[in-house]
Parts: sequence; C-alpha cells; structure tokens
Amino acid sequence: MIDDTQLIEIFKTEYSKLIAVLCQYYGVTEVQLAEDIVSETFLKAMKTWAHKGVPDKPTAWLRKVAVNNLKDYYKRSKIYKEKILVNLESKTNSIQPEEISNDIVEDSQLKMIFVVCNLRIRDKAKICLALRILCGFNINEIAKALLSNDEAINKILYRAKKKISENGILNTNLKLENYNQGYDTVLRIIYLLFNEGYYSSIREHNVREEICWEALRLALLLSKIQVEQQTAAYALIALISFHSSRIHARMNSSNEDLLFNEQDRAKWNKPLIEKGKKYLNLASHGSVISKYHLEAAIAFWHTTDNPKKWDNILQLYDRLLTIEYSPIVALNRAYVLSKTNSVHEAIKEANKLELDGNNHYYCLLAELHKINGNNQMERKYLREALKCTIKKSEQNLINKKLEIASRLQ
Repeated sequence: MIDDTQLIEIFKTEYSKLIAVLCQYYGVTEVQLAEDIVSETFLKAMKTWAHKGVPDKPTAWLRKVAVNNLKDYYKRSKIYKEKILVNLESKTNSIQPEEISNDIVEDSQLKMIFVVCNLRIRDKAKICLALRILCGFNINEIAKALLSNDEAINKILYRAKKKISENGILNTNLKLENYNQGYDTVLRIIYLLFNEGYYSSIREHNVREEICWEALRLALLLSKIQVEQQTAAYALIALISFHSSRIHARMNSSNEDLLFNEQDRAKWNKPLIEKGKKYLNLASHGSVISKYHLEAAIAFWHTTDNPKKWDNILQLYDRLLTIEYSPIVALNRAYVLSKTNSVHEAIKEANKLELDGNNHYYCLLAELHKINGNNQMERKYLREALKCTIKKSEQNLINKKLEIASRLQ
C-alpha cells in the first residue's frame, strides 16, 4: 500500500518543480500541457508504487517518467508538428534533457515564478497561477489561502491560462528589470505559501512542515537575485526561520495547539533561530522597511526573555498596522496590550474589532477575560469559539478549556 501522507508530500515538493522545468523547455504557453503531463506522471506513480512500493529515489523516478511522458506525447501529437517542432528545431539539444537535475529545477522555478508574475493579468490571478503551478496548491487550498471559493478560483485560473496561451512564446531570458518588477508579488506568494504551511486552513493537522520548508527554500532562492528589494527577501527568510523554529513545540502529542507560554522551549530549533538572526541583520542594511521586516522583528522578540520585549513588540505592531492594516494583526496587538498596558485596555481594543464568527477572536476574548478573572465571560466566549471551530483538534482544545473554566465557576 502507498502511504498517502508520503505521496502527498512528494506531490507537494515535486509537482511545481516538474511544471516549471517542462514550461522552461517547451514554453510557458504550454502550461496546461505541462500540468497534464505531470498529472499523468503522478497517476502512473500511484499505480506502479501500489504494486512495487515507493522506489528508493522517488524524485528521480518521477522526473524520468515525466520526461518520457512528454517525449511520448509529442511523438503522437499533431501539436508536435504544428506548434512545437518548429521552435525545437531552432534550439540546441541542451533544452531537451535526458534527465532533470537539481540545477535545472532551481533555474526553471526561479524564472517561471517571475514569468508568471510579470504577466499582464491582475495580481490576484498571478498569485492564483503561481500557487497552482509553482507551489502545487490544489483549487481548494488556493481558495482558502485567498479567502475565496473553488468556483471563483477555477474561473480565475482558466482566464489566466488562456491569457498565457494568447501571449504566444513568453520571454524566459529575464533581465534585472524583469526581476525588479515582479519581486513584491513573488514575496507575497512565498509569504502566503508559508502561512498555509504554518497554519493549514484546510487540514486537521495545523502544521504542514513540507510547505514551510518549501517556502523557506523559495525565499532563499529569491534572495540570490540582487535587486532593489533584496532586503525584503532577507526579512522574509528571517520571518520564516523564527516561526519555523517553534514548529515542533507548537503541538502536543495529540496534535493539539499549544499557546506560546505552554510550549517547551527545549524543543525550539536553535539553528533556525540563529538563521533568523543572521538574515534579520542582513535585512537591516537596506533603506526600506517592509511588513516582512516588522513581522520578522516581532518573531525575533518572541524568542527572547528581554524585559522590554512586549514594549518593542507593541511598537512594531503599531507600525505594521500603518503599513498594511489587517484585523488579525490588530487582534494580535490587542493581546500585546494586556502585557504592556492593562487587560481592560486589551479587552476594549479587541471588542472594537467585532470579528464575529472568527474562532481566534473569541478565543482571545476568552483568554483576556480569564486573565481578568471573569470566569463567566471566559466561558461565554469559549462557547462562541466552539460554534465556529471546524477542526476536531481545536474543538477538543476548546472543550478542555471550557471544562476547566466550568469547574472554577
């Protein structure tokens, strides 16, 4: 039997790489064909591995089969003669690899993500397309990440792929100006990718480590390009590193989330914290401060026991809200107010947000009222949080808190 989890992890890490390589060699306009070839490759893997087991080197197996599938396709397709052969004949043999190396994958992914981001389509369509063909997200995952629905995302992707087809042969020989133009969008895509991995919007298990590491890998890849916004990439690497350092301390043995003050700090990954410090220092050498700088700085202070920690975090949240307002950021700031000012002020600020239907909003209010010693209000908000919580593990956690609070009334 195939281990579904293992297969999903392999799919997540290899899908986008194969798409990028195939589009690099045979044209971005053939993105739908590349998706079909890669889907066929994974279908063959599922059938073969179900009988023979997963090979020792599944990545190499997939890459070899993908190349063979593409060659077979062109041999029997009219498109090969009418659209592709003319272009292939004018190129060297080096564009038709017998095998796909890691260097080819890295180069192709980097170019591909910028080609997508430089398309003349709306930003939301760029992000959808990149999440699909560069990050391997399915339709539902994209919809969750962008607070949309499956039907809307399907329409956006259809129109985006049609636009690519209409553009003819797209330039993959990118120059510095091309990298500068799409850099912000690329950063945002990687940021969204990491957020989905750090707190999955659709999986019962909140943490999806493979996506977090993929986001870190792409951010490191991006940081190699010397552009005006390079320090923002350094800040994003720092942000991902600080948060990822706590992945193994975030959940208990029952896969239930632990609050920050409940985590075992011995489980924090110290090398990742050091990596975060290194890149935050590199990020500080620029003249522009992005949201990634501020969020990375907040994540840094959380790794310390400095007595001025909460004052610094509050200042960073205040500045972050002026750069890009977000109700979730405002919610986090409200908690910080309970540390720096008073729990009364924190409750007052949280109430202003009126995030009805948001379980994190109710959980925060419950926690603040608990700190304030108001057991009745704590239980009220825990019950509200329970009504709008979908994940079983989170329901269990809230029920445990409710049980403890009920015993104290």
